[in-house]
Amino acid sequence: MRISVDDPLALAIAPPQDETPEEKETREQDEIEARRVSEAIDEQIRQERTALKKKKKSVKVLLLGQSESGKSATLKNFQLQHARREWAEERASWRAVIYLNLVRNIIRVLDILSREMSLADGEKRPGSAIAEYTSDSEDETVGQGVAYRFSDKHRFMQRRLGPLRSIQSDLENKLGPESLEVRSTSSKSATPFDATGSQSLPKRPSRDFGINSTNGWKSALEKLRPSMMTSARLHKRSDTDHNEITDVLVACKETMLDLWQDPVVQQVVSQRKTKIEDSPGFFLNDIDRIVSYDYEPSDGDIVRARLRTVGVQEHKVVMDEGNGKEWLLYDVGGTRSSRAAWASYFDDVDAIIFLCPISCFDEQLREDRRINRLEDSYLLWKSVCSSRILAKTEIILFLNKCDILHNKIKRGLCVKDHIPSYGSRKNDTITVMRYFQQHFKEISKQNSPDPRPFFIHFTSVIDTKATAATLSVVEESILRTHLRNADLL
Repeated sequence: MRISVDDPLALAIAPPQDETPEEKETREQDEIEARRVSEAIDEQIRQERTALKKKKKSVKVLLLGQSESGKSATLKNFQLQHARREWAEERASWRAVIYLNLVRNIIRVLDILSREMSLADGEKRPGSAIAEYTSDSEDETVGQGVAYRFSDKHRFMQRRLGPLRSIQSDLENKLGPESLEVRSTSSKSATPFDATGSQSLPKRPSRDFGINSTNGWKSALEKLRPSMMTSARLHKRSDTDHNEITDVLVACKETMLDLWQDPVVQQVVSQRKTKIEDSPGFFLNDIDRIVSYDYEPSDGDIVRARLRTVGVQEHKVVMDEGNGKEWLLYDVGGTRSSRAAWASYFDDVDAIIFLCPISCFDEQLREDRRINRLEDSYLLWKSVCSSRILAKTEIILFLNKCDILHNKIKRGLCVKDHIPSYGSRKNDTITVMRYFQQHFKEISKQNSPDPRPFFIHFTSVIDTKATAATLSVVEESILRTHLRNADLL
């Protein structure tokens, strides 16, 4: 074996020239062992890198359910627990959303009042300051033959609160499409994401379709807080606009209180099938507290505030309980026209939290008044459970708005009048909750491609304390499933 004197490395590793056969055999065995150890170290490094990559993989959770089911409120509870800094940064911006909710509450009451008063005008006696008449309005009215005594005071309140309609338009323009409710749809299907006979996934929509942010609702709330690059002039103008809105609300405060506390108005709204106090974003009982120059939204106010989800929003949250593991939470639009985008998020999701508002057994979809909301949730749940793409995905059911369900039953609403299959069962909250629980369980059992556990929680997600306890259990379950799938448990 010839070794070049110009190659120092070759000289260093070359065997001794006077090496004996026994020494050569020992040296070769040592080299084989050294290669084995080196390869074992390389394999260990490769495995550790693979495990670290799996460990760093984000936990992905998809929030599903129809519009106004409580998805965004659930997400806010996640943020409240695990994203306090972003939550604090957004707190002031939620003030405009809450004011828009309040103004819409007032205008809804005014519209109901105007309708009833216009019917009374035909029966008003000339020269009389008070009109007494019997309502025969059809839409949403449950009480027939109810006499209302309207006076000049009610007409004064209508005129005095007229400027609030301009305030509503101003706030909607500031907040953008998230502030507008969908009242019609071209989609005829409850599950447009469910392509029968095909399990291929559509491409994810472009970023323009949804909102991708680390702190949620960014597209709407960012419009209300100037960035670091915004000029002082624009900042001052924004503050001026905000103060003008607050000025109008403060000026109308006493009249708003008088309107909501007026006995005749209370009599009118009490005869509606749909109670305004059951609707998302209800703040009429908080007028005295929130209509103030120094008002700062509370955590409860923010969770209750209604701001429609447009497209698909991605929210990043770091869970302390998961050793700093990043969670990606996807909040999707729940209207029928928004559901086609859901399937593109099914392929790599760790868990789905499906929300059904069981209080809506007597309600119709806002975008399609022909469709019962509970029946719509049944169809959605069936489609999600039957998806082969989600066959191994953990699905957690939140039967939400149990507080509103309880209030409706206390008011005397009978479930069997709207859900014939309920039959002759007792019309009390516990029995109704158990009935819906069993119905959803049967749908899951009959339609899941493979047997799956049935995880269910009864919730009122605007109750932040109770929801925090529920989410703690849910988070632990999802994290264990995620780690098990990553072969770390």
